[in-house]
Amino acid sequence: MKHYDESCTNHVNHCFKPFISPNPITSFNPIQISPTIDKSAFVSPFTSVIGDVVLRKNVYVAPLVSIRADEGTPFYIGSNTNLQDGVILHGLLNKLVEVKGKDYSIYISKDVSVAHGALIHGPCYIGKKVFVGFKTIVYDAIVESGVFIANNAVVTNGVHIAKNRFVPPGAYIDSQKKADSLSRVPADNKEFAREVQRVNQEFPAAYNLLFGDSRCSCGMAYNNSPE
Repeated sequence: MKHYDESCTNHVNHCFKPFISPNPITSFNPIQISPTIDKSAFVSPFTSVIGDVVLRKNVYVAPLVSIRADEGTPFYIGSNTNLQDGVILHGLLNKLVEVKGKDYSIYISKDVSVAHGALIHGPCYIGKKVFVGFKTIVYDAIVESGVFIANNAVVTNGVHIAKNRFVPPGAYIDSQKKADSLSRVPADNKEFAREVQRVNQEFPAAYNLLFGDSRCSCGMAYNNSPE
């Protein structure tokens, strides 16, 4: 695992400091913790990763994503998860979910796709191989593995979505009764989610190769190899 704040200390001109940083010191979060980002992950320029955030292997973070653990904290994003353009992650203070004996504001498991413009707001748990659709809101919810949340849906109010359920486009799931009535994910949506995962799992290595392994103070990546 790699701490980007350490690279900023050692290489002042080659860092993500304006975009990847510890949380600010506040009365409710007085200890600064920096993100922990696996070296195989890719975080795009013009993206914010702030506070106690863990990005595991081969995570892809697209441009204009905001991962801000400055109020609710910590966040965990599992291996092979992709956060697409414009995704926002934030959490409420002291509102947590427990996973394997540890508390999190947001826990996103492995092989998850969060599509363009979606908002995931803690307290929230997202299981493995979940698809969170375009401009969807997931807030104060437990979403089990294999769920497909279609575009413009809202999942909230402490609901628990069972495994392999389908949340239709534009649905507003704000009661357990609504959550329990959801049908299983149709075959074509399962295939769509698999294809999104297949494509996005190639992006971290490809973008790391394209951009290079050094970072300037503005957050742009470049190749620092000697000529």
